[in-house]
Amino acid sequence: MFLHFEVFKCIVKNTPLISIDFLVKKENKFLLGKRINPPAKGDYFTIVGRIFKNETIQQAQKRILKEELSISINYNMEFIGVFGHFYEDSIFGNDISTHYVNLAYFVEINKLDINYLPFEQHTQYKLFYYENIIDNEKVHTYVKKTFKATKEKGII
Repeated sequence: MFLHFEVFKCIVKNTPLISIDFLVKKENKFLLGKRINPPAKGDYFTIVGRIFKNETIQQAQKRILKEELSISINYNMEFIGVFGHFYEDSIFGNDISTHYVNLAYFVEINKLDINYLPFEQHTQYKLFYYENIIDNEKVHTYVKKTFKATKEKGII
């Protein structure tokens, strides 16, 4: 459910948002997109979306995968953990910070064609090896932390 601009602004200013991050693996590489909007504008980030009110986590997972990757097939997902993301800016500019409570999941999608992904949230998509994510200054710090935690748990 999309909220009226002023309502959403009030929510971002006063409460944390709950989001789902997907660490998408395709043939031993991981998909990241270069973000269009703040926060994290211009950085490579995982596939992510917020959970809407009255939406289950499973419904949000399906919706986000459909919106972000144009796929509507059910995939096996492995829960990685809960992460706090704190940004000094927001979609509303530098005077409102953003706080996310992030639920991270690992999912393998080998049939994904990155040449046909939507560009509403990202200017481009790239596939990275794990090592290139950790060492790349264009990959956001929170993404690196999530990947390191995933590696430490033996998921990747």
